[in-house]
Amino acid sequence: MKKLIFFLSMALAVTAAQPKKKIVVVGFPEEIVRQLRGVTSGAEIVSVLPLKSPGVTAVSPASPRTPEERQELLRQVADADGFIGAPTREVIQAARQLKWVQIPSAGVENYRYPELLESSIVVTNFQKVASPAIADHGMGMLLALTRRLNYFIAARTEERWVRQPYNLIELQGMTAVVIGVGGIGSHVAVRAWASGMKVIGVDPRDINPSPYLQKVVYPDRLNTVLGEADVVFLCAPLTPDTENMLGPPQFARMKKGSYFIALSRGRLYSLDALVEALRSGHLAGAGLDVANPEPLPKGHPLWKFENVIITPHIATQSQHELTRQIEVMKENITRFVNGEPLIYVVDKRKGY
Repeated sequence: MKKLIFFLSMALAVTAAQPKKKIVVVGFPEEIVRQLRGVTSGAEIVSVLPLKSPGVTAVSPASPRTPEERQELLRQVADADGFIGAPTREVIQAARQLKWVQIPSAGVENYRYPELLESSIVVTNFQKVASPAIADHGMGMLLALTRRLNYFIAARTEERWVRQPYNLIELQGMTAVVIGVGGIGSHVAVRAWASGMKVIGVDPRDINPSPYLQKVVYPDRLNTVLGEADVVFLCAPLTPDTENMLGPPQFARMKKGSYFIALSRGRLYSLDALVEALRSGHLAGAGLDVANPEPLPKGHPLWKFENVIITPHIATQSQHELTRQIEVMKENITRFVNGEPLIYVVDKRKGY
């Protein structure tokens, strides 16, 4: 018994002697900071640029607003071990011992500079946090177009009740091509399959067919499957390989009367090519949560099409988004302090 007590005492002494990991968090409300501080005694959570706005539904990247805030941020990251926020080039240059960065978003395209890419810093993100909500959003857009709900919603304000043939379409038997079968795309594929659709995936990884994914082709074979699609869901991340992947040739290869749903990044497809495909009647409609540029300028032709649904890059939003974000951060703080593998690690070279 005395030996057991001795070894336990030694273990506690060693644990107490280990220095805390300093983790700088940027732009978070105090309530979230308190939750992160309660995760483990092995982390010193330092809050910079605290957000005072109540009712936050999701965390997002924040930047210094004044020279004083910038200096305080750079001072705090100088000896930080971890960082949760937007890792600008200046932040990475100032951080002398940084080992981990948690980006508070899914996309990492804004942080692909040499100082971070060529470092040993592990980067994690929120790559799967909002996938269910985005997939719901995409399927909602498709259903609104195929069942002409956008028309009927507008008609309600005029109190019109007119029964006539509206050329409504059911999803059963349609084919969906899902470009990017990651977090978003896999959720889209499951929902499309559950609606009775055949689903074809496009992804650079080796993904085995499954009940909800009948076939997967590499991106260089994209043009060979576009002609099969009744709807194309764009779910891929923005990387040097995916930027501008859908232009005039790709929209021309899509089946006449098909639909296009853009859910990931606007720089993956050509707005001009989409406008032409809609204007010519080649496409039956489009649902866009992302565009390039954002916001979509007033007067842009896409605002004029009755068969286009546009939402302002808000597909991530849901009642669960903030809870999932906090859980990811808590889990990674615990793992980082304990020296365990982190979750949602980004391949910095690939960009996702």
